[in-house]
Amino acid sequence: MNPEHPARAKTFRTLHAPGRLLRLPNAWDAGSARLFEAAGAEAIATTSAGLAWSCGYPDGNALPGRVYVAAVAAIARVVSLPISADAEGGYSDDPRAVAENVRALLDAGAVGINNEDGTDAPDRLCAKIEAVKTAAARAGGDLFVNARTDVYIKALVPPDRALDETLARGRRYRDAGADGLFVPRLADPAAIRTVVAEIDLPLNLLTQPGLPTIAELQALGVRRVSAGSSLTALAYGAARHAAASFLGEGTYDAMYERPVAYAEMNGLFAKGR
Repeated sequence: MNPEHPARAKTFRTLHAPGRLLRLPNAWDAGSARLFEAAGAEAIATTSAGLAWSCGYPDGNALPGRVYVAAVAAIARVVSLPISADAEGGYSDDPRAVAENVRALLDAGAVGINNEDGTDAPDRLCAKIEAVKTAAARAGGDLFVNARTDVYIKALVPPDRALDETLARGRRYRDAGADGLFVPRLADPAAIRTVVAEIDLPLNLLTQPGLPTIAELQALGVRRVSAGSSLTALAYGAARHAAASFLGEGTYDAMYERPVAYAEMNGLFAKGR
Protein backbone atom coordinates (compact mmCIF):
# COMPACT_ATOMS: atom_id res chain seq x y z
CA MET A 1 0.00 0.00 0.00
CA ASN A 2 1.16 3.55 -0.76
CA PRO A 3 3.19 4.86 2.24
CA GLU A 4 1.25 8.14 1.99
CA HIS A 5 -2.07 6.33 2.37
CA PRO A 6 -2.66 7.05 6.10
CA ALA A 7 -2.15 10.80 5.76
CA ARG A 8 -4.19 11.09 2.58
CA ALA A 9 -7.00 8.95 3.99
CA LYS A 10 -7.15 11.16 7.07
CA THR A 11 -7.20 14.29 4.92
CA PHE A 12 -10.01 12.88 2.79
CA ARG A 13 -12.18 12.26 5.85
CA THR A 14 -11.48 15.77 7.10
CA LEU A 15 -12.70 17.15 3.77
CA HIS A 16 -16.13 15.64 4.54
CA ALA A 17 -16.44 17.23 7.99
CA PRO A 18 -19.72 18.94 8.96
CA GLY A 19 -19.92 22.48 7.67
CA ARG A 20 -17.61 21.76 4.71
CA LEU A 21 -18.53 21.13 1.09
CA LEU A 22 -16.01 19.20 -1.00
CA ARG A 23 -16.10 20.03 -4.71
CA LEU A 24 -14.75 17.27 -6.95
CA PRO A 25 -13.91 17.98 -10.63
CA ASN A 26 -13.79 14.32 -11.70
CA ALA A 27 -10.69 13.36 -13.69
CA TRP A 28 -10.56 10.93 -16.59
CA ASP A 29 -6.79 10.41 -16.79
CA ALA A 30 -3.52 11.49 -15.19
CA GLY A 31 -3.33 14.69 -17.24
CA SER A 32 -6.77 15.93 -16.23
CA ALA A 33 -6.11 14.96 -12.60
CA ARG A 34 -2.88 16.98 -12.51
CA LEU A 35 -4.62 19.92 -14.21
CA PHE A 36 -7.41 19.90 -11.62
CA GLU A 37 -4.89 19.72 -8.79
CA ALA A 38 -3.17 22.81 -10.20
CA ALA A 39 -6.56 24.54 -10.50
CA GLY A 40 -7.10 24.18 -6.74
CA ALA A 41 -8.89 20.87 -6.22
CA GLU A 42 -8.68 19.52 -2.66
CA ALA A 43 -9.01 15.90 -3.77
CA ILE A 44 -9.25 13.97 -7.02
CA ALA A 45 -12.14 11.69 -7.92
CA THR A 46 -12.31 9.68 -11.11
CA THR A 47 -15.30 9.56 -13.41
CA SER A 48 -16.12 6.00 -14.43
CA ALA A 49 -17.53 7.17 -17.77
CA GLY A 50 -14.70 9.52 -18.63
CA LEU A 51 -11.99 7.11 -17.59
CA ALA A 52 -13.62 4.25 -19.50
CA TRP A 53 -13.93 6.39 -22.64
CA SER A 54 -10.31 7.52 -22.37
CA CYS A 55 -9.27 3.86 -22.31
CA GLY A 56 -11.52 2.85 -25.19
CA TYR A 57 -14.38 1.20 -23.28
CA PRO A 58 -18.04 2.10 -22.68
CA ASP A 59 -19.23 3.13 -19.25
CA GLY A 60 -21.15 0.55 -17.24
CA ASN A 61 -18.83 -1.99 -15.58
CA ALA A 62 -17.11 -2.80 -18.89
CA LEU A 63 -13.63 -1.49 -18.03
CA PRO A 64 -11.25 -4.38 -17.20
CA GLY A 65 -10.00 -4.17 -13.63
CA ARG A 66 -6.32 -4.23 -14.61
CA VAL A 67 -6.87 -1.25 -16.92
CA TYR A 68 -8.64 0.72 -14.22
CA VAL A 69 -5.98 -0.06 -11.62
CA ALA A 70 -3.27 1.10 -14.02
CA ALA A 71 -5.16 4.34 -14.66
CA VAL A 72 -5.54 5.04 -10.93
CA ALA A 73 -1.85 4.29 -10.39
CA ALA A 74 -0.96 6.76 -13.15
CA ILE A 75 -3.07 9.43 -11.44
CA ALA A 76 -1.48 8.66 -8.06
CA ARG A 77 1.97 9.09 -9.61
CA VAL A 78 1.34 12.70 -10.63
CA VAL A 79 -0.85 14.15 -7.85
CA SER A 80 -0.32 14.63 -4.14
CA LEU A 81 -4.01 14.75 -3.25
CA PRO A 82 -6.36 12.07 -1.87
CA ILE A 83 -7.89 9.98 -4.67
CA SER A 84 -11.38 8.51 -4.74
CA ALA A 85 -11.96 5.94 -7.47
CA ASP A 86 -15.39 5.42 -8.98
CA ALA A 87 -15.59 1.63 -8.83
CA GLU A 88 -19.10 1.50 -10.35
CA GLY A 89 -20.60 -1.80 -9.17
CA GLY A 90 -17.19 -3.16 -8.18
CA TYR A 91 -16.80 -4.96 -11.53
CA SER A 92 -18.37 -8.13 -10.16
CA ASP A 93 -21.57 -9.41 -8.57
CA ASP A 94 -19.53 -11.42 -6.07
CA PRO A 95 -18.72 -9.37 -2.95
CA ARG A 96 -15.44 -11.26 -2.50
CA ALA A 97 -14.33 -10.39 -6.02
CA VAL A 98 -15.40 -6.78 -5.48
CA ALA A 99 -13.26 -6.69 -2.34
CA GLU A 100 -10.25 -7.98 -4.30
CA ASN A 101 -10.81 -5.36 -7.01
CA VAL A 102 -11.05 -2.59 -4.45
CA ARG A 103 -7.94 -3.84 -2.65
CA ALA A 104 -6.09 -3.41 -5.94
CA LEU A 105 -7.35 0.18 -6.19
CA LEU A 106 -6.10 0.80 -2.64
CA ASP A 107 -2.69 -0.55 -3.59
CA ALA A 108 -2.73 1.73 -6.65
CA GLY A 109 -3.21 4.81 -4.46
CA ALA A 110 -6.93 5.31 -3.83
CA VAL A 111 -8.21 6.20 -0.35
CA GLY A 112 -11.90 6.19 -1.30
CA ILE A 113 -14.29 4.54 -3.72
CA ASN A 114 -17.77 4.96 -5.09
CA ASN A 115 -19.81 1.75 -5.14
CA GLU A 116 -23.28 1.81 -6.69
CA ASP A 117 -26.44 -0.25 -6.48
CA GLY A 118 -27.62 0.34 -10.05
CA THR A 119 -30.64 -1.84 -10.74
CA ASP A 120 -29.62 -4.47 -8.18
CA ALA A 121 -31.48 -5.06 -4.94
CA PRO A 122 -30.01 -3.14 -1.97
CA ASP A 123 -28.90 -6.43 -0.37
CA ARG A 124 -26.17 -6.82 -2.97
CA LEU A 125 -24.61 -3.41 -2.37
CA CYS A 126 -24.81 -3.96 1.40
CA ALA A 127 -22.81 -7.17 0.99
CA LYS A 128 -20.25 -5.42 -1.21
CA ILE A 129 -19.83 -2.57 1.28
CA GLU A 130 -19.25 -5.01 4.13
CA ALA A 131 -16.76 -7.00 2.04
CA VAL A 132 -14.67 -4.04 0.91
CA LYS A 133 -14.58 -2.48 4.38
CA THR A 134 -13.40 -5.78 5.84
CA ALA A 135 -10.76 -6.20 3.14
CA ALA A 136 -9.48 -2.64 3.66
CA ALA A 137 -9.25 -3.12 7.42
CA ARG A 138 -7.34 -6.38 7.00
CA ALA A 139 -4.92 -4.58 4.68
CA GLY A 140 -4.39 -1.88 7.29
CA GLY A 141 -5.98 0.82 5.16
CA ASP A 142 -8.72 3.34 5.84
CA LEU A 143 -11.19 3.25 2.94
CA PHE A 144 -13.91 5.87 2.52
CA VAL A 145 -16.85 4.07 0.87
CA ASN A 146 -19.27 6.41 -0.87
CA ALA A 147 -22.45 4.38 -1.46
CA ARG A 148 -24.24 5.53 -4.60
CA THR A 149 -27.93 4.84 -4.98
CA ASP A 150 -29.46 5.17 -8.43
CA VAL A 151 -33.05 5.65 -7.24
CA TYR A 152 -33.33 9.06 -8.93
CA ILE A 153 -30.93 8.78 -11.86
CA LYS A 154 -32.37 5.46 -13.07
CA ALA A 155 -35.95 6.07 -11.90
CA LEU A 156 -35.99 2.82 -9.94
CA VAL A 157 -39.36 3.68 -8.38
CA PRO A 158 -42.18 6.11 -9.28
CA PRO A 159 -41.31 9.76 -8.54
CA ASP A 160 -43.64 9.97 -5.54
CA ARG A 161 -41.73 7.13 -3.87
CA ALA A 162 -38.20 8.20 -4.77
CA LEU A 163 -37.43 10.09 -1.56
CA ASP A 164 -38.70 7.33 0.74
CA GLU A 165 -36.79 4.68 -1.25
CA THR A 166 -33.62 6.77 -1.08
CA LEU A 167 -33.96 7.12 2.69
CA ALA A 168 -34.57 3.39 3.12
CA ARG A 169 -31.52 2.50 1.04
CA GLY A 170 -29.41 5.17 2.69
CA ARG A 171 -30.11 3.71 6.12
CA ARG A 172 -29.22 0.23 4.93
CA TYR A 173 -25.97 1.32 3.31
CA ARG A 174 -25.04 3.32 6.40
CA ASP A 175 -25.65 0.29 8.61
CA ALA A 176 -23.54 -1.86 6.26
CA GLY A 177 -20.57 0.47 6.85
CA ALA A 178 -20.79 3.15 4.17
CA ASP A 179 -19.05 6.44 4.93
CA GLY A 180 -21.03 8.63 2.52
CA LEU A 181 -24.23 8.59 0.46
CA PHE A 182 -24.24 9.65 -3.20
CA VAL A 183 -27.65 10.41 -4.75
CA PRO A 184 -27.19 11.56 -8.37
CA ARG A 185 -30.10 13.57 -9.84
CA LEU A 186 -31.41 14.56 -6.43
CA ALA A 187 -31.92 18.32 -6.81
CA ASP A 188 -35.05 19.44 -4.94
CA PRO A 189 -34.03 21.54 -1.90
CA ALA A 190 -36.75 20.11 0.35
CA ALA A 191 -35.78 16.54 -0.51
CA ILE A 192 -32.08 17.34 -0.05
CA ARG A 193 -32.80 18.80 3.37
CA THR A 194 -34.72 15.66 4.33
CA VAL A 195 -31.93 13.29 3.27
CA VAL A 196 -29.36 15.36 5.19
CA ALA A 197 -31.56 15.29 8.30
CA GLU A 198 -32.52 11.61 8.13
CA ILE A 199 -29.25 9.95 7.04
CA ASP A 200 -26.26 10.75 9.21
CA LEU A 201 -23.73 10.39 6.40
CA PRO A 202 -22.11 13.08 4.23
CA LEU A 203 -24.46 13.63 1.28
CA ASN A 204 -22.89 13.75 -2.19
CA LEU A 205 -24.76 15.26 -5.14
CA LEU A 206 -24.02 15.39 -8.86
CA THR A 207 -23.86 18.65 -10.80
CA GLN A 208 -26.71 19.20 -13.25
CA PRO A 209 -28.62 22.12 -14.73
CA GLY A 210 -30.95 23.54 -12.10
CA LEU A 211 -29.04 22.19 -9.12
CA PRO A 212 -28.94 24.78 -6.30
CA THR A 213 -25.74 26.82 -6.12
CA ILE A 214 -22.76 25.67 -4.08
CA ALA A 215 -23.61 28.22 -1.38
CA GLU A 216 -27.21 27.01 -1.24
CA LEU A 217 -26.15 23.37 -1.09
CA GLN A 218 -23.76 24.10 1.75
CA ALA A 219 -26.56 25.83 3.63
CA LEU A 220 -28.71 22.71 3.11
CA GLY A 221 -25.98 20.55 4.68
CA VAL A 222 -24.60 18.90 1.52
CA ARG A 223 -20.95 17.97 2.01
CA ARG A 224 -19.79 16.82 -1.42
CA VAL A 225 -20.60 17.77 -5.02
CA SER A 226 -19.19 15.87 -8.00
CA ALA A 227 -18.89 16.96 -11.62
CA GLY A 228 -19.21 13.36 -12.81
CA SER A 229 -18.57 12.95 -16.53
CA SER A 230 -19.56 16.54 -17.35
CA LEU A 231 -16.02 17.89 -17.64
CA THR A 232 -14.96 14.95 -19.79
CA ALA A 233 -17.92 15.54 -22.10
CA LEU A 234 -17.08 19.24 -22.24
CA ALA A 235 -13.47 18.52 -23.20
CA TYR A 236 -14.49 15.99 -25.84
CA GLY A 237 -17.15 18.35 -27.16
CA ALA A 238 -14.63 21.15 -27.58
CA ALA A 239 -12.19 18.79 -29.29
CA ARG A 240 -14.90 17.48 -31.65
CA HIS A 241 -15.95 21.02 -32.57
CA ALA A 242 -12.38 22.06 -33.31
CA ALA A 243 -11.67 18.88 -35.29
CA ALA A 244 -14.88 19.30 -37.32
CA SER A 245 -13.92 22.88 -38.19
CA PHE A 246 -10.44 21.78 -39.20
CA LEU A 247 -11.58 18.76 -41.22
CA GLY A 248 -14.67 20.39 -42.73
CA GLU A 249 -14.26 24.12 -43.24
CA GLY A 250 -10.49 24.02 -43.04
CA THR A 251 -10.36 26.61 -40.25
CA TYR A 252 -8.14 26.59 -37.17
CA ASP A 253 -9.65 29.22 -34.89
CA ALA A 254 -11.60 26.77 -32.71
CA MET A 255 -8.35 25.06 -31.72
CA TYR A 256 -7.11 28.24 -30.09
CA GLU A 257 -10.21 29.52 -28.31
CA ARG A 258 -9.32 28.38 -24.78
CA PRO A 259 -6.31 26.03 -24.76
CA VAL A 260 -3.96 25.29 -21.90
CA ALA A 261 -0.61 26.59 -23.08
CA TYR A 262 1.93 23.92 -24.01
CA ALA A 263 4.51 25.24 -21.57
CA GLU A 264 2.00 25.41 -18.74
CA MET A 265 0.71 21.86 -19.29
CA ASN A 266 4.19 20.46 -19.76
CA GLY A 267 5.35 22.25 -16.64
CA LEU A 268 2.77 20.41 -14.51
CA PHE A 269 4.84 17.26 -14.99
CA ALA A 270 8.29 18.80 -14.75
CA LYS A 271 9.02 17.25 -11.35
CA GLY A 272 8.45 13.78 -12.77
CA ARG A 273 6.25 12.59 -9.91
